[in-house]
Amino acid sequence: MTSTRVPLAIIGGGNMGSALLGGLLASGWSPANITVVELDEAKRADVAQRFSVAVSPSIVSCEAAVVAVKPSGVVEVCKQLCDVGVSRVLSIAAGISTVEMQKALGSRAVAVRAMPNTPALVREGVSAIAGSDACSEEDLVWAESILSAVGVVVRVDETDIDAVTAVAGSGPGYLFLMAESLIEAGVGEGLSREVATVLVRQLFRGSGILLAASTAEPSQLREHVTSPGGTTAAGLGVLTSSGFQEMVTKAVRAATDRSREMGA
Repeated sequence: MTSTRVPLAIIGGGNMGSALLGGLLASGWSPANITVVELDEAKRADVAQRFSVAVSPSIVSCEAAVVAVKPSGVVEVCKQLCDVGVSRVLSIAAGISTVEMQKALGSRAVAVRAMPNTPALVREGVSAIAGSDACSEEDLVWAESILSAVGVVVRVDETDIDAVTAVAGSGPGYLFLMAESLIEAGVGEGLSREVATVLVRQLFRGSGILLAASTAEPSQLREHVTSPGGTTAAGLGVLTSSGFQEMVTKAVRAATDRSREMGA
């Protein structure tokens, strides 16, 4: 434990912890104001080399912390943060409620729960946050300032976090499966794997940018590319008749249910 309180400790130097660290540094945070706590020696060395920040194998005295560890470790980390006098804690672990965090932190600190997604790795993520009953507006603004370094942030009621997890947290997996399927279908129609992969990667990039930049609803954008009797109409007809929308609904419901089970 250090004798000087650092403004921010990031507990966990894995992919998401490192993504947040990179985003914060790019947004103007000084490396001197952040310490990364990571048990794994190799990860500590990697973080120190890549980002030129202080690293530690144990909890440091800090004003605020981001907890980016596995869900099973969150409560114990919160207890340790309470011992060093932390005032704010933002957890990005799935399934651990603010009630559990707040109980471990005590009354001197506030807990905020977040669900980011993996596009945060390229600073194009979307995160939802929910604060404990002890949180003030300033606490939520603080959490937003941390997560906005890697993408868009929305506020939700904690009861909606499981649905957020199913749509946005798991959503990249659904899209990547669609990308895999399109590549394989293209190869099946005679395209080389290299060409099919280039086409699909740019398809997702361009379509995502268009969707984000447009004020039109997704249904309107779909209609714009669907000429009556054309190729898109033929393909969409197969997807619709095969129950594509229903499958997406079932997938989101299954992921929501699993998120609730993990929390329980």
